[in-house]
Amino acid sequence: MYTEAIPLLMGIIILLASLISLRLGLSVAIIEILLGALAGNMGLIETQDWMIFIASFGGILLTFLAGTEIDTDLMREQFKESFLMGFFSFVVPFLACFAYTYYVAGWSLPAALIAGVALSTTSLAVVYSVLVETNLSQTHIGKILMSSTFFTDMGTAVALSVLFIKPTLYTGLFIAVSIVVIILAAKFSHKVFDNPKLRDKVVEPEIKYILLLLLVFMYFAQIGKGQAVLPAFLLGLIMSKHFAETSCTKLVRNRLRTVSYAVITPIFFVVGGLKVSIPLILSALGLFAILFAIKIVSKFIGVYFLADKYIPQGSMYTTLLMSTGLTFGTIASVFGLTSGYINQVQYSVLVGVVVASAVIPTFIAQRWFMPKHSEDIVEIQGGKH
Repeated sequence: MYTEAIPLLMGIIILLASLISLRLGLSVAIIEILLGALAGNMGLIETQDWMIFIASFGGILLTFLAGTEIDTDLMREQFKESFLMGFFSFVVPFLACFAYTYYVAGWSLPAALIAGVALSTTSLAVVYSVLVETNLSQTHIGKILMSSTFFTDMGTAVALSVLFIKPTLYTGLFIAVSIVVIILAAKFSHKVFDNPKLRDKVVEPEIKYILLLLLVFMYFAQIGKGQAVLPAFLLGLIMSKHFAETSCTKLVRNRLRTVSYAVITPIFFVVGGLKVSIPLILSALGLFAILFAIKIVSKFIGVYFLADKYIPQGSMYTTLLMSTGLTFGTIASVFGLTSGYINQVQYSVLVGVVVASAVIPTFIAQRWFMPKHSEDIVEIQGGKH
């Protein structure tokens, strides 16, 4: 396939995914992942550098947008609930997947640790996309879900860094720059959003300002061997108050979301599907099935009972969405492969499990466990609002 035709094929897949999503009533992220996997395994599309960059930026942008949706007052009020669900959503799958791959499957210690990290994740990008599409992002259950998912991803990022990544001077620079950017953005962003000379202009300076901040995170994360999604989420969390203050700033967020969902994030999900090698998965199908089952069951053990205690009307829905994986799971798997800790088959199995966990639990949650009535959502909010 000529490389010049790849952007055209990507455009066809992105539009087709939207139409199928509307027809079936499923999250467009699921369809984009599946079509990406189909196109990749049929040899129609090979990943190119521009696709990988946009996909990486798409994951960061989704994470930022997820942060802007969170009610910081509610997050403080229910820190215990969010932290406990997020922590056990990470630690139980991490230990379970590590134990199986190391003691039963016979993987090396570094490979088993990579497996534990990759399969302990919850995809904030998938969770956020599903909540936005189902109009649950502004509900209590949606905000608790995103807060809990952040703590899960925090655990996986810390584990990957502590176990494998050797900090350098550039790592410290990345952390320092991230802190400075977040502090300055919290203090001075209102000068951009509240400036009448910048507001409602066709050139969209507010959106370009946000994109620039995220690109700063990406650049320094790359040279510092860090992950930009965590400071991006914190930036979104800090800016959530700006976006909640006036109708103008809410409009900025909505326009940014439109730009994101129209072009950038579809490439993120399609590229996620392209990483799946079906022949290699079939060559180790038993291991794939066992690891997928371990991930789902361990997520259920880590999340369901806490969710049943704190948000009983949405416990199964919460558990299923927190079983999803994509961004950090893929990052950990790619890191393991490029660093020589895992081989190509192990990589394909791990990425296959990660992608399957993004699709199957989301499908089940939307089909059978999604809150369907407004009164259900109000009841979930529980007396605090």
